[in-house]
Amino acid sequence: MARKQRRLEQVAAADPSTNVKPRYEDAFQNKIGHKIEEVGKQFEGKGRMIMYGVAGLVVLILLGTIFYQWNRRANGAAQASLGKAIEISQARVTDVAPPAGSTEKTYKTEKERADASIAAFQEVVDKFGGAAGEKAKYFIAVNRLTSDRAAGILELEGLSKGSSETAKLAKFAYAQTKVEDGKFDEAATLYGELVAMPDSVIAKDTINFQLAKIYEKQGKKAEAVDILYKIAKTASEAKDADGKAIPMTETARDAKDKLTQLDPEKAKEIKEAPPENPFGGAPIGM
Repeated sequence: MARKQRRLEQVAAADPSTNVKPRYEDAFQNKIGHKIEEVGKQFEGKGRMIMYGVAGLVVLILLGTIFYQWNRRANGAAQASLGKAIEISQARVTDVAPPAGSTEKTYKTEKERADASIAAFQEVVDKFGGAAGEKAKYFIAVNRLTSDRAAGILELEGLSKGSSETAKLAKFAYAQTKVEDGKFDEAATLYGELVAMPDSVIAKDTINFQLAKIYEKQGKKAEAVDILYKIAKTASEAKDADGKAIPMTETARDAKDKLTQLDPEKAKEIKEAPPENPFGGAPIGM
């Protein structure tokens, strides 16, 4: 059956004129968290091998977000090569041939596309090395989860060592594979290490939300509730420079929704500011 790959959203690239490192905020939660739950529902009870095949696709969702954040830092030639490889990794998988005259490249299977992506990223590694090569190695590893899952996991484990941006991203993806394997203690340890790292390139709320879901699976309800409460409570009290309430992020809202399921009374303690009235005057609902 023909399958379309969801188009990935672009995340605004970090301003190269500043020293602020980019953080992958709600794009991770929206794409990763929701996709994992969708996959789990669709394949529940259908066997771990099916889940393994889909797990690689889940991690591949990272590619678009990460690439656009990193892309502007690469030199022109490396940037072009990375762009070519990322296009391959995002190509449609379908049995239907492109219309006549189309230059679109499609693949018949996920594995065929993954193999083509790996070859393209390997070319970046061989030709440029350095920072671009490190980024390409990460992309190779997450693509490898589709073509050869065991090898991809080993590559992610190796890349996750250290404290570089690549290492942190690889550790996050590596933790996801542990979750898929049901190795929740190991996954929790990896997420804990990420949370403890300074200047994480992945939003701390995103990591903590994943950690809370692991605690829930382990039956550690109190620990899960504590994390979810802190995420939602902090977001509900956030204000901008003018003292106006900042709308809760998607991650924080998801945390509150999950908290409501686990501990409704605790969730009631979180009070959200009513939305601002666009026409002035009292806030809407007041």
